[in-house]
Amino acid sequence: MKEDEMLKIVVPASTANLGPGFDSIGLAVSRYLVLEVRQANEWKFTARSEEVQTIPTGTDNLIFRVADEIAGTHGKTLPACAVDVYSDIPFTRGLGSSAAAVVAGIELANELARLSLTMEEKARLASCFEGHPDNVGASLYGGLVIGCHREEETTIIHVPNIELDLVAVIPNYELETKKARSVLPVSFPKEQAVEASAVSNVLVAALLTKNWRLAGKMMDKDIFHQPYRASLIPELAHVQALAKEYGVFGVALSGAGPTVLCFAEQGRGEWLKGKLTPHFPHCKVECLTVEPIGSRVYKMALEA
Repeated sequence: MKEDEMLKIVVPASTANLGPGFDSIGLAVSRYLVLEVRQANEWKFTARSEEVQTIPTGTDNLIFRVADEIAGTHGKTLPACAVDVYSDIPFTRGLGSSAAAVVAGIELANELARLSLTMEEKARLASCFEGHPDNVGASLYGGLVIGCHREEETTIIHVPNIELDLVAVIPNYELETKKARSVLPVSFPKEQAVEASAVSNVLVAALLTKNWRLAGKMMDKDIFHQPYRASLIPELAHVQALAKEYGVFGVALSGAGPTVLCFAEQGRGEWLKGKLTPHFPHCKVECLTVEPIGSRVYKMALEA
């Protein structure tokens, strides 16, 4: 980046799991983390929107820590920058705020250190930071991703065009992923594991063939995590009951929650939002769309 240039990095939010696709399936959604980056004498992150008011302002910021580690592994040192941070992704609500920050850090390192990373390399790095490829994969690629993260390799299949409307019921309380994972079983009996895996496989097949009703049915059949997290998120059962009444084809926790997503056919999102809003006065009820484009970087000339 030249002295008279600014980098603009845009990273979409994401939802993960879609029910039974635990730690494997992700979908990019229409909320965004945006960085505006300029050269400076020292690193400083400045919050420019409400959702990021509490972020660290120096080198303890997650975005910097990711970027610095990646640059260091390539023998590079990052030039100091001033970073304006904008975001409408709520923290600890299950919409991939930390994954977006990880992806932003990777894009920042790639540009500042001139690493020329491939998408596959970015996905591997992001999955190693997060521990799974669902949220980070969706934020990187956009659209739908189905991924598998192993010690030796990360594999992601990208499906760019998923034609759905989404309505998010976002509770006013936070739920840390660590707490949401603490209620999950350590292991499953073989028969239950086979059933859970089969349900996930059918979900993927239904999404790829646009069999939305079957996809919704599989979301309800999840064994991996939703039955255990339901006690932490009372909105889940309420939304599921209303969804059946309103003819919505599917409902799932967004990641670890507490956000609950309704999946509807295109064109029904605003109607569904209107129906759900009166039932959840303590929540935000918002329409989202599937974001087909993943993280992107723009180089812009600074105004004189």
